[in-house]
Amino acid sequence: MTKPEDPSVPGTALVESYAEAAQRAAKLFAEFLGRQAEEQESMANDEFGIVKAFQEMSAKLLADPAKLATAQLNMMLDYAALWQGTMLKLWGLTPKPVAEPAVGDKRFRSEDWQNNFLFDFIKQSYLIAAHRIHDAVDSVEGLDKDTRRKVGFFTRQAIDAMAPTNFLLTNPDALRETVKSGGQNLVKGFGALLDDLEAGEGSLRIRMTDTKAFKLGENVATTPGKVVFQNDLMQLLQYEPATETVFRKPLLIIPPWINKYYILDLRPKNSFIKWAAEQGHTVFVISWANPDARYAEKTFDDYMAEGPLAALSAIELATGESEIDAIGYCLGGTLLAATLAYLAAKNDARIASATFFASLLDFRGVGDLEVFLDESQIRNLEQRMEKRGYLEGSEMASTFNMLRANDLIWSFVINNYLLGREPFPFDLLYWNSDSTRMPYRMHSFYLRNMYQKNLLKEPGGISLLGTPIDLSKIKVPAYFLSTVEDHIAPWRACYSGSKLFSGPVRFVLGGSGHIAGVINPPVDRKYGYFTNRKKAEDAEAWLQAATKHEGSWWSDWKPWIDKLNPGERVPACKPGDHALKVLEDAPGSYVSLRLDDGASPS
Repeated sequence: MTKPEDPSVPGTALVESYAEAAQRAAKLFAEFLGRQAEEQESMANDEFGIVKAFQEMSAKLLADPAKLATAQLNMMLDYAALWQGTMLKLWGLTPKPVAEPAVGDKRFRSEDWQNNFLFDFIKQSYLIAAHRIHDAVDSVEGLDKDTRRKVGFFTRQAIDAMAPTNFLLTNPDALRETVKSGGQNLVKGFGALLDDLEAGEGSLRIRMTDTKAFKLGENVATTPGKVVFQNDLMQLLQYEPATETVFRKPLLIIPPWINKYYILDLRPKNSFIKWAAEQGHTVFVISWANPDARYAEKTFDDYMAEGPLAALSAIELATGESEIDAIGYCLGGTLLAATLAYLAAKNDARIASATFFASLLDFRGVGDLEVFLDESQIRNLEQRMEKRGYLEGSEMASTFNMLRANDLIWSFVINNYLLGREPFPFDLLYWNSDSTRMPYRMHSFYLRNMYQKNLLKEPGGISLLGTPIDLSKIKVPAYFLSTVEDHIAPWRACYSGSKLFSGPVRFVLGGSGHIAGVINPPVDRKYGYFTNRKKAEDAEAWLQAATKHEGSWWSDWKPWIDKLNPGERVPACKPGDHALKVLEDAPGSYVSLRLDDGASPS
């Protein structure tokens, strides 16, 4: 006779799983209460100003009872039409839906949302409520710009959170999986939830991919190269040449230090670094350090001095060439522009051309990010950073994920916790989860002087290394690449920034978003891009007169950069050939630190 404790008895393993989960949950809850008591912090302090904003919105809404009554009546009429349509569907007819998901909304792809009258009713009920609530909030008059933006953003967050797809009893796929697995999906999902809470030390750090499926230097960041220089803030990588002869001017890539550089070298197929080397460039890339409390006093000046300026001197030692072409991505592009203005003030012409990937120089109109940039939030953030010495990488990642909550939060809640499935091993999401910290002094300067005060675009608005920065003094040829769906560096703001230079500028608008639109190799022939040789007063006028091209913007950048590198090519230079010796293999030790490993920078 089988003993009750034998795991082979049906249900015994399930009970043991519940018991283990209960113990882990109790431990996590006790630790959470301990931290709350120690820190004396709570959401009651309304750090984001949400309560205040919604109180003001509610007062304005209630002060106009006619508009409120109209909104309620419209919702009632929609629900009446839905009831009528549902009855017709029960009778075998196919009425036109009252509400349908927006184009590109992936939440309701299951056939049950269309074919099963109950789930179709749930779906349309949600969409009606979402539409009418959003309209009611959006129509409130008398709100200032910041309050309106905050109310609209957090209303959308609440609406997305309440989607029926996010709950077991109203998600047909989750219900089907629960019946099929006898509830094992929920046990696995709860275990995954506890794992994520433990990984975040009480904060939910949702796992987006199987991080164990990737290893730097083996199946991501594999383009062969060497570390040839390093300081406190960065390692400089020099890649092996892919051609026997190369352009005389080396190519320096300055990635953002908000993320890691290997987004440009995920796989051989879509590696911009590998592709650039194959076009005849001697490629150098800055790999930024992942700072801890010791970096607290590092400033934006330090990032310029120890980043691109140090790289210029190192590249000359590594190749014998004093003139380079440069690329800046996102915040790396912001730093590149500041560096160009600094060099222009010093009559230093070592950077001969500049390319900007999704880079903000004019910080007006940055979209939903403005929700997080009011004085009270920045002040609260500064207090946390001052205490720790840095902004935690997971906090930055959470902010960006909220900008696309359905794709980057709720889809993983459904997959991991409701369906109980392991995240798919996806290199892009591996990179996305490899978060980095921001030093206190640098990040405070960046938020206040660029995002909040928008001083970079003003001549002399900021000074770096004692030198006033004036972007209008930049005369080198510049190439600006933005993407139409970018939610981090909106293309219209990027276009405005491209007009601040005095030299020749080529602006190109690619398809897709901040990452996929940039990492878009010609072989894939995806998305397309827009060009317009004529300058326009504003972004809309530029786009109206622009020409659409098929394929990748990489194919447009190549002839642009080739034209700036006339004359005979020179024999290729390998890492270690000149004055700088090899320190270690690429991708280097700085990039290898993952914060979710629990390690500290060395």
